Amino acid sequence: MRSALGQRAIKLRIGGIRTMWDIAGDGEFFCPGCGGDRNYRRLTGRRRLTFLGVPLLRRGTVGPVVECAACHHHFDTDTLDHPTTTRFSAMLRDAVHTVALGVLAAGGSTSRTVLATAVATVRGAGFDDCTQEQLATVVEVLSADIGHGSAFDPAAEACGAALAIELHEALEPLAPHLAPAGRESILLQGARIALADGPYSQAEREVLTTVGGALQLRAEDTARLLAAAARTPS
Repeated sequence: MRSALGQRAIKLRIGGIRTMWDIAGDGEFFCPGCGGDRNYRRLTGRRRLTFLGVPLLRRGTVGPVVECAACHHHFDTDTLDHPTTTRFSAMLRDAVHTVALGVLAAGGSTSRTVLATAVATVRGAGFDDCTQEQLATVVEVLSADIGHGSAFDPAAEACGAALAIELHEALEPLAPHLAPAGRESILLQGARIALADGPYSQAEREVLTTVGGALQLRAEDTARLLAAAARTPS
């Protein structure tokens, strides 16, 4: 006499539901299962009732899902929203660079102390070939664009808004993928550059406040961090 388990196994072999997968795209992603960058396939599925292994009646669709080429696990497509390790490193590097340039331009200073602090910060983020001369040239252009004239100059106000847009574009996509400590670190790196030649200027404080907002830090947390950085001996 066949056991109940054996009978169920026979039924499963005779009839069942099979998912037929179609490839809808591919690329590289950060695999949560592997914990690193891997190739993936984007799949859409069609469920079919099978009899003796032959697909017959349709039973709806499945997916889309993302399949890792290494571990073959399936993930929701929102997994693709997480940047790859390579992309994340580039985003972080560009964010620090943009913050450094924004602070330098707002301060209007090209002193050797300030530039040395900025260069060390930018190199630490991954721009190994950054030099004081390169930063000074870019800062000169940005300072002219921002304007340091009358506060009632509409052109200066418009350029200040352009700098704010640059900061938001560099920081907002990165912020959701950083822990709070990581977001605070970027703000504090900018603060150290601003403080290299003395207390914050009004323009530097405004830029750093914009940086905090773009990094999704609360206004009170941004103010607290900036105050703490100002009290810390360099």
